[in-house]
Amino acid sequence: MKLRLVASSILDILEREGAGEEEEIYKQIQRLHGDIDRRMFEELLMCLEIQGLIRVSDLSRDRRRIEPVRSEGWGSSSEI
Repeated sequence: MKLRLVASSILDILEREGAGEEEEIYKQIQRLHGDIDRRMFEELLMCLEIQGLIRVSDLSRDRRRIEPVRSEGWGSSSEI
């Protein structure tokens, strides 16, 4: 499914870059996948945030920072 591919691409970008602004990541996703619209991109970000894979924080009224969540300590997959 295309949504999974786009979500995976978002995580790959964040893994490479560590963190970034939403607009820059959106532009990279558009270059990779072409036809993704802003609404779908924001819904994917929300799903990834709910799953605990990313953290989205406001920088200003119209700018947001996206960063991967590092699992450390209790509950990390390496301890299971």
